[in-house]
Amino acid sequence: MKTKVWLAMLAIYVIWGSTYLGIRFAIESIPPFLHAGMRFLIAAVLILGWRFLAGDERPTLTQWRDASIVGLFLLLGGNGLVSWAEQTVDSGIAALIVGTVPLWLTLFEALRPGGVKPGWQAVVGLLIGFGGIFILINPETLASAAFRVDLLGAGALVLATILWAMGSIYAKTAQVPKSVFMFTGMQMASASVGLLLVSALNGEMASFDIRAVTLTSWMGLIYLILFASLVAFVAYGWLLRNAPISLVSTYGYVNPLVAIFLGAWLANEVLTWRVFVAAAVIISAVVMINRAKSPPKI
Repeated sequence: MKTKVWLAMLAIYVIWGSTYLGIRFAIESIPPFLHAGMRFLIAAVLILGWRFLAGDERPTLTQWRDASIVGLFLLLGGNGLVSWAEQTVDSGIAALIVGTVPLWLTLFEALRPGGVKPGWQAVVGLLIGFGGIFILINPETLASAAFRVDLLGAGALVLATILWAMGSIYAKTAQVPKSVFMFTGMQMASASVGLLLVSALNGEMASFDIRAVTLTSWMGLIYLILFASLVAFVAYGWLLRNAPISLVSTYGYVNPLVAIFLGAWLANEVLTWRVFVAAAVIISAVVMINRAKSPPKI
């Protein structure tokens, strides 16, 4: 069992960490919202087909409603904006900013009626984490001509993390089917409709020429469908049932590091001391917040 657990962990470490580079390659010649809509539509068909053939119960209208809400927040608002932002922001930086989702989860959980208020350790983690974002994207005192983060793209990434956190909190009380894979497929199906609609409304579809799509973009899209949306999700769902949640949650610390080094290695993205300092600060904050959420040992 230990071997299977670590193989599954390695899958989500590497595959989800490389997702950001896959997006960068895919949007090289496929518009961002169109690429995301295609990705999740195909993945949804495969996942839902698999679960229906496996004999899962048909989802109710209420379950479809809640899956649609969660999917639109996570995959349209979250993933869609990440794809759009990577037109101007390096994939490693995108992964690092998205890695701050636990900060927003903690903050929103504290603000919602009846939510859990953070302890001092979580509050310190929040302050440190937002300090890490400031180090990364502050254009006035720390940016240089050699390394400058596009503010519009960075803003879109921050908004993506906020929407992801909001969708995650809503998912806690959502009506879901018994199969987590069915629920995932439903989210992807609903989000793909929203993504393709946004793509049509902002003119992506009208200007898209399939003949202009490069081999790199096709490979990036296929990788995202088969590995990021299928293999890693299946591995993650299996881990939630067979491994300690404390171990599974470590992907949140590892993915940004994988993304940063893959981006530098395969896409010549810039690595500076500021990236490393921000990464250390943000990841330390996330570790601190996650530890603060752990129940005390008796």
